[in-house]
Amino acid sequence: MKSTFDLMRLWAMLTGLVLAAWYFGELYLGAKATDTLPMLVAAIGGFELFHYAQDIWLKRGRTNG
Repeated sequence: MKSTFDLMRLWAMLTGLVLAAWYFGELYLGAKATDTLPMLVAAIGGFELFHYAQDIWLKRGRTNG
């Protein structure tokens, strides 16, 4: 069973992917993209990168045995 925090990270990832696809879809179709959309994508991406690096750091600190 996943924890609530893991599920929040999953929803953040899915939301970021949808927003990124929306942004690139607007660029592809020639529509004027708002300034807010890339900032949202960057914020969610930063959230995920931070927690990915934190997971690596915590796993590195564990000792086996």
